[in-house]
Amino acid sequence: MRKIRIAVFVSGGGTNLQALLDAQQAGKLPSGEIALVVASRSDAYALTRAADRGIPSEVVRRKDFEDQAAYEDTLASLMRENKIDLIVLAGFMSILSKAFTDRFPQRMINIHPSLIPSFCGKGFYGIHVHEAALARGVKVTGATVHFVDEGTDTGPIILQKAVEVENGDTPEILQHRVMEQAEWKILPKAIDLIANGRVKVEGRRTVIED
Repeated sequence: MRKIRIAVFVSGGGTNLQALLDAQQAGKLPSGEIALVVASRSDAYALTRAADRGIPSEVVRRKDFEDQAAYEDTLASLMRENKIDLIVLAGFMSILSKAFTDRFPQRMINIHPSLIPSFCGKGFYGIHVHEAALARGVKVTGATVHFVDEGTDTGPIILQKAVEVENGDTPEILQHRVMEQAEWKILPKAIDLIANGRVKVEGRRTVIED
């Protein structure tokens, strides 16, 4: 069976990209291959991570385009040219419109550092998610992989994994634990499930088939 070709969209350090690169190297993405990294910033360290593994990369910055449509047309063209089957948003901070997400139905996924629907939506990204979780006093948090639709963190959920909050946690400590115990585990797993055709969307839900 042909491996699906994956594009990873990034904006910063690329810790989840690194997790995927490591999973690929360890043979944990047998049905997929990371074919392209797209960064919204030219100084994103994720570009260095891609280069170190010989993965092609492109920098596409919204500010370099007249409007959103031109920006997204360029992104879509890159996907076509590189024969991309699945887009993974891994800390990608640039806004994508409904017009763009509609071009890739059930072909775009996102990793979010909470158990959606908690601590998600507008303003909940990166360290802010963990600050909010600690401020609310939750005992359990985690991570979610979901399909991307026109909303923010609103697409059908594919996988979730819970992580306990511990006494003395700071946002930074909790962030790292969620990455290590949840994000870096469920993102490669979700990709492999999709690559093997095991994820079916039924309305707002997904079903993982045996």
